[in-house]
Amino acid sequence: MKTSYPLSILAVVAASVGAGFLSSSYAQSVGTEQYRPSEATIYRDAGYRGPAVFISEEKPNLGLSWPVNSIRVPHGHWELCEKTRYRGRCRTVERDTPMLNNVLRGVTVQSMRPTGGGANPGLPANDQVARGNFAEFHTQPSDRNNRVLACPRGSATANCAAQTADNWCRSIGWNGSAREHMETVSGRVYLADVLCVRSGY
Repeated sequence: MKTSYPLSILAVVAASVGAGFLSSSYAQSVGTEQYRPSEATIYRDAGYRGPAVFISEEKPNLGLSWPVNSIRVPHGHWELCEKTRYRGRCRTVERDTPMLNNVLRGVTVQSMRPTGGGANPGLPANDQVARGNFAEFHTQPSDRNNRVLACPRGSATANCAAQTADNWCRSIGWNGSAREHMETVSGRVYLADVLCVRSGY
């Protein structure tokens, strides 16, 4: 449950935004940023060693004679499943993973596909940032320059969005999110206006 955050911090953030002191270090121009296709490279051995296969589209049957033990994901989110045609147990991988056994818990990968709309899994972020001593405000939280889904593995609810925002804030060095909102774009629900804090979340 979110707790009230001191109004002074919220006022500082609002004043910073209103005064135009927004950092552009993470900003991306939606007009010029184009969607990049999901891509991944899977490897037979852990640590990105052994035979490798580059994947840039859905693979309902990998047809490999060897197990997949590591994967590099320069862009996008991938669903890896233990059976062909995306059946059985599946897990989503969104970053380089040198040992899949730590993530998939023994799942043998037989099929994989990009998640979130096929070849265009994400919406480019145009994040505006205001940073203070005790909080940091993000208009459009981003992951690899794409906006962060409020609930990547289910329907968008306030509780799910709060948990996603907490995890995202922790991923950039804060302790959690004191405030977050959801924004629907083209039928997909993204995090918006997230206030990352040290305490009080």
